[in-house]
Amino acid sequence: MAAATLTFSPITAAAAASSSLVSDRSISIRLPEFRGLKIKPRAASATQASRSVSRDPRRLGRGGRVVCEAQETAVDVPSVKDDTWQSLVLDCKLPVLVEFWAPWCGPCRMIFPIIEELSKQYAGKLKCLKVNTDESPSIATRYGIRSIPTVMIFKGGEKKDAVIGAVPKSTLTTCIEKFL
Repeated sequence: MAAATLTFSPITAAAAASSSLVSDRSISIRLPEFRGLKIKPRAASATQASRSVSRDPRRLGRGGRVVCEAQETAVDVPSVKDDTWQSLVLDCKLPVLVEFWAPWCGPCRMIFPIIEELSKQYAGKLKCLKVNTDESPSIATRYGIRSIPTVMIFKGGEKKDAVIGAVPKSTLTTCIEKFL
């Protein structure tokens, strides 16, 4: 993980006059870089772009939007819909891990990378799938999903176990190992 350096400069002389605790030293702190959120500028006309003095994304103000790109990390975990549920989950010979999620759910985005890792780690032993509860509410209702993320393990067409919430990889691994 890359790191960013943050430098704190001393307060100006006018502000410093009122406080005896102000030092004239700069302090540098290295912080880990966060890559989950990106600021994307809105499309602007050529005349607006040429008038822009600063291209610094932190100065976009109301013209920019913050976009979470964590959903892109789950590209290896296929989606299941109402029409494919029976064939992909219930009729599968392998145990199946199904994550119930929604795109607006922050904790769901947090565990996307963990589900993807588990999919790679247990390839050939376990099938990992995801169900968007906004697109397939009937599946979520059938299995009593009241909170997301919910991860369920199916084996032989039956629900065997469920884990609710954004949990560590070790918790999911323990749950998976019981059914392999």
